[in-house]
Order: sequence, then structure tokens, then C-alpha cells
Amino acid sequence: MEIYQAKMKDLEGVSYLFNLYRVFYQQTSDIESAKSYIKKRLQNKDSIIFIAKDKEKYVGFTQLYPTFSSISMKKQWILNDLYVETESRKLGIGEMLLHKAKDYAIETGANSITLSTAPDNYSAQRLYEKNGYVQDSQFYHYALHLT
Repeated sequence: MEIYQAKMKDLEGVSYLFNLYRVFYQQTSDIESAKSYIKKRLQNKDSIIFIAKDKEKYVGFTQLYPTFSSISMKKQWILNDLYVETESRKLGIGEMLLHKAKDYAIETGANSITLSTAPDNYSAQRLYEKNGYVQDSQFYHYALHLT
């Protein structure tokens, strides 16, 4: 198993996984739009994508977006996406991706990684909690949807 930061040569494999991730969250499959989105992220370098490859097969990925905390005056990362292909689950790949994200966050001087998941995604919740993530009970989080 190899885990590394995605480059443009990984576009097809990452796009395939990203499309599956979106379908998992009840979005319509759209591989061309997924590819366009991931290509822009890689070109603009506005996210960090780590991929898991088993030999030549892309089996998982995580995507981090940078943000900053005014209170701590430090960088933070938002772990927005984590996906492992169905037949590759229960092999520790999600945990390996989380470790890679944590190492990267430490390396870049960040003070935290935040994430959110669906209330009924119990397997993801167990994985996050097993790896030290704590459910926020101190703040309410709000979103303003514009489209």
C-alpha cells in the first residue's frame, strides 16, 4: 500500500474515487465534472489530496483544504473528503490516510484538523474517534447555502 500526495498524473484515479465519494453522499454520478473539479484543485494548489494505491489500483483518498484561526493565529486544515473504495474497506486504509493528513498538518505548522460527517455515518465516526478526533460540543456550526 502506498500513500502519497496526488499529482496531475493521478487525475484519472483520484477523479474516479471522488465521483464514488459524491455518489456515496447521494449526488448524481458525473465523472467529467468530478475530473474538472479535481483538475482545478491540483492546478490551483488550493487543496491537498492524498491517495492510497494498492499496486496500480487507486483505493482511497482524502482531501484537505487550508484555513486559518484568528484566535490561535495559526493555520488549520479542513479534512473535507475521506473515501475508501467498498472492497478495500476494513484494511486500515482510512486510518492510514488520517495519519498522513495528521503528519502533513504537523509538518505545515497547523494547530488542528477539523472535519464533519453525516450523523448516520457511524463507521466514519468510530474511525475518527479512534484516531483522536473529538466531537465539538463547544460551538455550534452554521452554514449559509447560496445555491
